[in-house]
Amino acid sequence: MARTKIRKLLAMRLLCGALLLGGSAFPAAAEYPDRPVRLIVPFTAGGSPDTTARRVAQRLTQELKQQFVVENRGGAAGNIGAEAAARSTPDGYTLMMMANSHVINPALYSKLTYDVLKDFTPICLVVRGGSMMVVPASSPAKTVAEFVALAKANPGKLNFGSGGAGSPAHLSAEAFRQATGIDYVHVPYKGAPEIVRALLSDQVQVGFPTFDTALGQVQQKSLRALASTGSKRSRLLPDTPTLLEALPNGFALEGWLGIVAPAGTPPEVEKAIVGAMTNALKDPVFREQLESVGSDVDFLPGPVFGAMLPGELVKWRKLVESVGARVE
Repeated sequence: MARTKIRKLLAMRLLCGALLLGGSAFPAAAEYPDRPVRLIVPFTAGGSPDTTARRVAQRLTQELKQQFVVENRGGAAGNIGAEAAARSTPDGYTLMMMANSHVINPALYSKLTYDVLKDFTPICLVVRGGSMMVVPASSPAKTVAEFVALAKANPGKLNFGSGGAGSPAHLSAEAFRQATGIDYVHVPYKGAPEIVRALLSDQVQVGFPTFDTALGQVQQKSLRALASTGSKRSRLLPDTPTLLEALPNGFALEGWLGIVAPAGTPPEVEKAIVGAMTNALKDPVFREQLESVGSDVDFLPGPVFGAMLPGELVKWRKLVESVGARVE
């Protein structure tokens, strides 16, 4: 019995000595990240969310010395991937590239299985950018004003293409209708690449595709960009006006992409990723890569990004309700 007490006393003295020397009797928690991280892209491969995510993942791998792996989980306007991300363990090893589609969807879908504000921890906003108002090269309209005049001279006879009811391209076209009073016909497609093909074959006479899907055809002069929907001119098309400039009742509608994690993710995850991205964005080559698809770097840390989301939900809901779009 006496020997047992002596052993316990010695053990306590060793523990106290370790603590006094600044050590610990327990192993230290591993620094984040200590294993591969998946970055869910809730859209199919090839679009600007996927391209941006892959460039971000590659750079985070370099900065944080762990593999960041892109996982495409497309479908239902980003809802399938968002649900998967929201239900993942909030340990920092599942992230998601959120798009402005996710603040539009609550106004479109009556039965979403996730809440944009409650189920995610904002990590950082990465890029922001508008779309293009595009017509076929054969169109007689060379400017926005000429297109408005053409549409008013042919009410109900011109078609516009979109990526489906409530998609950013659809809402941009409807905002244009409201701003100008024109009457044209909505032709929905599966996505921006299909809008471009429809424009090239003259199935539709105007569309509002993303920069990454239409820029090549504009540069080749098979399509004509009349305007952009951003708040400022795109550096890729500096001679193309914004709709704010081109219309008396002009407007700006911009998309964005940001990184989020499941709600409850530890704050050190945000700290690590924001630090890595801050350092990476000092590299002009990396910034150029992010902006090559028509977006502008607009880096905002988690609290600022999160504070932006409620206003985005309200803005897009008002537009969706004014259009009457709904998806069940």
